[in-house]
Amino acid sequence: MSWRVTIPCNRAEGEAVGAMDDPFGDHPNPPVIVADEPDEHRPDDWRLHAYFEAEPTAAELAVLQGLASGEPVLEELADEDWVTRSQAGLEPIRAGRFFVRTPAHGPEDGAINFLIDAGLAFGTGHHHTTKGCLEALDRLEAAGKAFANIADIGTGTGLLAFGAMALWPDAKAIATDIDPISIDVTRDNAQANGVALGEGAGELALAVADGMAHPALAERAPFDLLIANILAGPLIELAGDFVDATAAGGTIVLAGLLDTQAEAVTDAYVSRGCRLVEGGSGEWRVLVLERQ
Repeated sequence: MSWRVTIPCNRAEGEAVGAMDDPFGDHPNPPVIVADEPDEHRPDDWRLHAYFEAEPTAAELAVLQGLASGEPVLEELADEDWVTRSQAGLEPIRAGRFFVRTPAHGPEDGAINFLIDAGLAFGTGHHHTTKGCLEALDRLEAAGKAFANIADIGTGTGLLAFGAMALWPDAKAIATDIDPISIDVTRDNAQANGVALGEGAGELALAVADGMAHPALAERAPFDLLIANILAGPLIELAGDFVDATAAGGTIVLAGLLDTQAEAVTDAYVSRGCRLVEGGSGEWRVLVLERQ
């Protein structure tokens, strides 16, 4: 049997868990933790779901209670793939020409289909920021933009890198994340979606990297398209590094920020010589900038 613990939380708590390297530290068998926003009309009401292979101990429950403000609800699940179960309720989403689905659903005719099994990583496409990035990439290609050297920073599951490569198939691309589990998940998702891995044109390189100084990124820079769907704080902190790693005339796509944070993030890049092309809309903003 397996077990699920569900804890109500607010948006900030859910985002914070998504940004953590490993909430359970050196635990030998940590749970899979998934954060979701069950009602888009109540954007501050989130939930954390933690999936365990055995009944969680009091110490494990205490760790979870330290991550969120609500009271945990424990339930026993039937023997099954509980990672798949955690995604079974995620409906496929359409983002421009893209159609993103989990293994519980089939592909859509006439769309650019991606099968994304999130597993232990974030970024299935069902959060507004990921969907918004895919839509922004779709608009860039429709407007005639062409890119040859692409970086997806904080890739999560690889989805944004896959989307960019589908639109610009002759480009070389790299996807990085500070979380090695994310890179493992991205590698598996690349295989499932027929994305070629490698260093050349039409291929995706992968690296565990903390910052743009990592050799895998530094040796490929400057990029003509840099995508970063992370959080507002790191976007501001890394603004200088991101701009320096982008070629003149290159495009930067930023997400993971709320409308209340958009001005501060935009200012960090405009002050470093970028021009705002799209400011996004709604509660979750996607910014498209061009380096001058």
